[in-house]
Amino acid sequence: MPYSLTAWPRVILHVDGDCFFAACEIARRPELKEKPVVTGLERGIVSSLSYEAKARGVKRAMSFQEVKRICPDVVFLPSDYETYSLYSLRMSSIIRRFTPDVEEYSIDECFADLTGLQRPLHMNYTEMAEKIKAALDSELGFTFSVGLAPTKVLAKLGSKWQKPSGLTVISGRDIRPYLEKTEIGKIWGIGPQTTAYLNKYGIRTAAQFIDKDLDWVKVNLTKPHQEIWQELRGELVYEVDAAKKSSYGSISKTKTFTPPSIEKDYIFSQLSKNTENACIKLRRYRLAVKKIYIFLKTQEFNYQGCEIKLLRPTDNPVEIIRLIEKNFSTIFLPGKQYRASGIVLSDLTENVSRQTDLFNEVVTAEKISKIFSGVDGLAKRYGKHSLFLGSSLQAMSRPQHRSERQTAAERKQDLFRGETARQRLAIPFLGHAV
Repeated sequence: MPYSLTAWPRVILHVDGDCFFAACEIARRPELKEKPVVTGLERGIVSSLSYEAKARGVKRAMSFQEVKRICPDVVFLPSDYETYSLYSLRMSSIIRRFTPDVEEYSIDECFADLTGLQRPLHMNYTEMAEKIKAALDSELGFTFSVGLAPTKVLAKLGSKWQKPSGLTVISGRDIRPYLEKTEIGKIWGIGPQTTAYLNKYGIRTAAQFIDKDLDWVKVNLTKPHQEIWQELRGELVYEVDAAKKSSYGSISKTKTFTPPSIEKDYIFSQLSKNTENACIKLRRYRLAVKKIYIFLKTQEFNYQGCEIKLLRPTDNPVEIIRLIEKNFSTIFLPGKQYRASGIVLSDLTENVSRQTDLFNEVVTAEKISKIFSGVDGLAKRYGKHSLFLGSSLQAMSRPQHRSERQTAAERKQDLFRGETARQRLAIPFLGHAV
């Protein structure tokens, strides 16, 4: 079966921000250009780094001390994810000038479907990719790497082909030369275990993979890897999903805190904060939870956790935290140092009115839910966690990361009276049609 019949059966663009978090910081402060910039100061480890820092030997997850030793002139900054999320929104809004079919895959990545836009936009597909890249680079102040191909998997391969600031076009007729030069483990969706498995059959390049016939693929591989095989052959399986996320199978909230703590009340407070954050998302999508899983992570990266089943679905953090309090002693070990807490909400259902019960617990719960609707309204006006539960007080009032070298993001410092940190996010949006 041929794997490329035409040059462009479909046209998928993948956009990947180069060193995205560090690049956002440099874009806001041009004086940092060409300097070794690293984010992650609030945790004391490298989260993102500029190419100048990479050239000096800095790597992700390095400690502050290690970085200073090999790169004394490093500019180490605290992460500011709210700012990065606005740059991400700006990225997708620029791409939407060209096509409405944009999938915000992650904070620094987008897919877009450009199929059929040659005539409306009066340009060929390569020119579209060039124009999108030029708009992103110039308006956001840093570079993006772009891949153009008939499928998502091939487009993602293209965006990685020549970083940074590359544009790689892989038409249906040009697939094989790229796959011959690509190790099978470099393909999106093929991990170390699958790579080792394919190596046993002599498959070391992506080209050798697509040379296998369909019967062999069906017998030896699971459905996700069968789909990757199709995508590598130029057959679109993964459509661009332009729809905004409207529901969830589960919701999880995890937070690391430093230094690690042995304080029971503080660690419980962190778990309470996790729960409040998860319930905010529940209410946003009008969902209720029937099963929860709570866990703590020790300084040695070991986990203790337990599952709790609810008698009825709820979106009420007060109910959930009461249940967590009853079970907390089963996962908390006195004297143990903990560095993170988390909660997973699963078995989610649509949040609808429940049948009343003998003790009016449902009525009480619905009254509390109405209170939290008001809390959500205040959060929209004054910022997240303008009001919060007393059980979350320690987590809310103490810094998430404390150290002499650690500090809050620049926009959160030296605020004017009455000004919030969110109001400092002065990143303009210039959305307009092509």
